[in-house]
Amino acid sequence: MVRLPAFGDAPIMAKVDTGAFTSALHATGIEHFNRDQTPWARFVLDLGEGGGHGPTCEAPVVDRRAITSSNGVTEERCIIATQIVIGDQTIDTQFSLADRSDMKFPILIGRTAIKGRFLVDSDQSFLQSRRESMAASADKDTRR
Repeated sequence: MVRLPAFGDAPIMAKVDTGAFTSALHATGIEHFNRDQTPWARFVLDLGEGGGHGPTCEAPVVDRRAITSSNGVTEERCIIATQIVIGDQTIDTQFSLADRSDMKFPILIGRTAIKGRFLVDSDQSFLQSRRESMAASADKDTRR
């Protein structure tokens, strides 16, 4: 579970993909516009997994890139820069905006975001979420 502070503080399920260079964010209704002669994107953050549609968000577009998805289809996507919170670390990174409705996780964390910060154990799942749950339980026990 991760958070995107610029777009609300709801926890969102994410998947680490070391094969992906750029992280991806599930966004729908993407609209492009200019603000002060700078390209921006407006989109609906989709929380996935029954979380429903989140807030309508706006962010400056920092790039446009051709990105090849896991099924081999290449498409041009807009890239935004924002922060992601993983555990106790806040990371400045870039996300491509994409329709990930056919994917289980609304956020894909690419290798650029985690480089030099985390080691990936491909045999484990939800390690950070379990750590947060254990810390919350320990915190409750100390308050009793």
